[in-house]
Amino acid sequence: MFFRRRILEALGGWDAHNVTEDADLGVRLAREGYRTELVQTVTEEEATCRGWPWIKQRSRWLKGFLVTWLVHLRDPRLLRQQLGWWRVLGVHILMAGTVLQFLLAPALWTLWALPLGLGHPMISSGMAWLPAVLITLCVMSDLGNVAIGAAGVARRGRRLLLPWVITLPVYCLLGVAAAYKAVFELLARPYFWDKTQHGQSVPDVSPDRPAFLRPDADGS
Repeated sequence: MFFRRRILEALGGWDAHNVTEDADLGVRLAREGYRTELVQTVTEEEATCRGWPWIKQRSRWLKGFLVTWLVHLRDPRLLRQQLGWWRVLGVHILMAGTVLQFLLAPALWTLWALPLGLGHPMISSGMAWLPAVLITLCVMSDLGNVAIGAAGVARRGRRLLLPWVITLPVYCLLGVAAAYKAVFELLARPYFWDKTQHGQSVPDVSPDRPAFLRPDADGS
């Protein structure tokens, strides 16, 4: 990330109590009328490749999203005046919606009891049509995610990762664990920064990586 220092200082700098300080800063920049843009480049950030470290990292991010959301909702009227209805909706969807999709996922999973011939409260409540609609949406969503993931790895020249794309639903399982951990920590340890372990991945030798950054660039 790159910032104009004078703007960063004018906004009061980083929030030292937010474990996703960049998310908070992004909202503050927007509230003050500034704009952020994406740089068309490839990052060299190491992805977390083990289960428990992944959950800890995502729980920190999700907790930070909740903190950011709650902080900026201290004065909802002022938030709306500064951002407008459309961008306020974006804040809700990104910050709260990202967490809620994981927190509510187990409720959707109960619908899979229906194809197995088991009962479900929705059937007895007069909404027999709703489970079929929700299951269809879930299946379509999963297929869409797999299609996007397949297109992504194919376009980046990482076709060897294609078989792993079908494991994306496992991402949701881990995300649920991370979300509930985030909510617990929001209540019990809101300022705790769960450190991410690095140096666990095999060095990247992808053709997308610039030659001078590859491990064998110096002949070692």
